[in-house]
Amino acid sequence: QLSLFRLTMKRLFSASHSSVDSKEMKKFQLLAHKWWDEEGEYSALHSMNAIRVPFIRDTLLNMSSNYHLGNPLSGVKILDVGCGGGLLSEPLGRLGASVTGIDPLEDNIRTADQHKSFDPVLAKRIQYKSSSLEEIVEECMETFDVIVASEVVEHVADLEMFIKCCSQVLKPEGSLFITTINKTQLSYVLGIVVAEKITGIVPEGTHEWEKFVPPEELERLLESNGFSVKTVNGMLYNPLSGSWSWMESTSINYAMHAVKSGAQGQSSPADAPSELESEQPLATAGTTM
Repeated sequence: QLSLFRLTMKRLFSASHSSVDSKEMKKFQLLAHKWWDEEGEYSALHSMNAIRVPFIRDTLLNMSSNYHLGNPLSGVKILDVGCGGGLLSEPLGRLGASVTGIDPLEDNIRTADQHKSFDPVLAKRIQYKSSSLEEIVEECMETFDVIVASEVVEHVADLEMFIKCCSQVLKPEGSLFITTINKTQLSYVLGIVVAEKITGIVPEGTHEWEKFVPPEELERLLESNGFSVKTVNGMLYNPLSGSWSWMESTSINYAMHAVKSGAQGQSSPADAPSELESEQPLATAGTTM
C-alpha cells in the first residue's frame, strides 16, 4: 500500500507538474550573488530577521517543555523552503536547530553554502540542497518538526500542492511558519509601486500582485489540508528606518503559524498553545528590535 502511495506521489509530482515557477526562477537567478549584501536588494529580508526569528523561536518554545539555555532550538529539525542564500537558515542554526535549506536555484545554494562555511558551527548544523519541495517529499516523509516558508508562497505556481507537500514532510503536530504579502490595494501600492518602482527597496519585477495571497485564502487552504491555524500577525516595514514591526492589520504583510493535526487526525488541546501563549511572541519579538 505504501509503495502504491509513493508511486502515486511520484506521478503527482513529476516534472510536468511542479510548484516551481520557471519565470520566478529567472528573476532570482540574476540576484543570486547579492543575498548577503545587507544594504542591497535583500536589505528588507535581512532586517525582517529581527521579527521573524523571535516569532519562530518563541512560538516553538511556548509549545515545548524542553529548554536548552543558549541553544533554545536544540534538537528541532527545520526545513527552510526557498531558503535563497540562507538569510533565515543561519540564525535558526545559531539557535541550535538542525536546518535543511532547499531552493530550486543552484546559484542560491552555492551562495548559501559558501556563506555557511565561514562559521564551523553552522557548517555542521545546516545542510543545503538544490531542490524543489516536491522533489524531496518521498525521501523526507514526516521528517521535520518545523517548516519555514518565508516570502515564498507568493512565488509558487501551485499553492495547494505546495501546502500538501509541506504536510507530507512534517511530523504530526509539526509547525508551519509562513510570511507573505496580502492581496489588497494597499499591498499593490506599497509592495509594488512604492517598494519596486519608486524606492527600489525591492528589485523591479520581484512580485506579481496576482500571486499575492490573502490570509483568509491561505487559512482556508491550510485548514482543508489538515492544518490548524494558530496565529496570524500583521507586519509593517518602515522604509525610512529599514526596520520591521508587528501590527494589528494584515492588509500588507503578515506572518502565520499553523500546526499539522496529530496522528489521530486531531492535535490534542494540551499540545496547542493557548490564545495567550500564541500572542506572547509578539511582545518578545518586539523587544529584539
